Amino acid sequence: MPERPTPPPPDAALPAPPAVTPVPVPLSGGALPGDGTAIVEGIARWVGTPSLRGLVAHFGGDWPAASLGAVLAGLDEFSARHWDFRGGRERPEAREPALAPATAAQVVAAASTLGLVRPEAPALPRYAHLLVLGGLASACLRRVAYAAHLLRDGVGVTGEVAVLGSFRPLSEAERRTLAEAEVTDADTEVDALDAAVRRAFGVTRPDRDDGVDAGHPHRSWSSRTYRPTGFPPVRVLAAPSSEPQHRRAHTADTQRFWAGHARLSPGDQMLLVTHPIYVPFQHCDALRTLAVPYGAGMDTIGVDPAMPDPARLPEPTLTPGRYLQEIRSAIRSMRSLHTALGHEG
Repeated sequence: MPERPTPPPPDAALPAPPAVTPVPVPLSGGALPGDGTAIVEGIARWVGTPSLRGLVAHFGGDWPAASLGAVLAGLDEFSARHWDFRGGRERPEAREPALAPATAAQVVAAASTLGLVRPEAPALPRYAHLLVLGGLASACLRRVAYAAHLLRDGVGVTGEVAVLGSFRPLSEAERRTLAEAEVTDADTEVDALDAAVRRAFGVTRPDRDDGVDAGHPHRSWSSRTYRPTGFPPVRVLAAPSSEPQHRRAHTADTQRFWAGHARLSPGDQMLLVTHPIYVPFQHCDALRTLAVPYGAGMDTIGVDPAMPDPARLPEPTLTPGRYLQEIRSAIRSMRSLHTALGHEG
């Protein structure tokens, strides 16, 4: 029988990574081919890994013996029953399943193979644009700081640095986190990103400040562009929701909204910065919303936790449940990308 999620003991710890580091399955990216064949092949390669098949079997599932589209649909349905611990809530509110030690170790090993654990370096020395995704307050600070580190370390950007977020209100826990980092003027995600840009790039005032206050955070937007000395322009963007009556803006909304402000050209190479655990799902979202529509290329990397953190904030604990949740997110994102490329079955 598959293991059922139950509340974890208060001292539950993440097992150590496997002694032999698995080689992550490469994600499709780089220069985008015209017909998307390489992307579909990359999805099939990721989905078909023995580690993912092993997880499905361990949780009581049978592998769908059908086309890639049917496999993705089957994995989406299976992961909804067994690996969705959010239940429509925000990620910090997800429950953590209590798993047997052997199961937890298998989850971590699979996550490592699937590219959710260890950071990778940028594949290219130069990009048209560098994109930084928002998130929880601590992630906002670390991702922006890492983007600045990459630029100082020699990664070239010919266009702009785009820091993408929304007007999501910060939780009390996030406010406490920011207070520990001596950031006291942030009420929303985009406020945290803006504070992170001012700190990481040494700027105080935007060169351009634009936006619309529509009377509701799901419908409003803002755009601030800074011009730090020695760096490309840095734009901090808060996007409106594409479904304002139902939800706040999500990652795809922010990417599409930014693309409407930037001048993307076919063949442009973009670098996306997030955290390693989110790389597969956010990479596929970016391929679907940016690379495919504009004929551009996309590389996605996670923040290196070994990089010194100027805010001195601890990294969040990554548990087996969180890895399973984001494996599910990756499956769903790949299914949407596969459909967007015109492959239903």
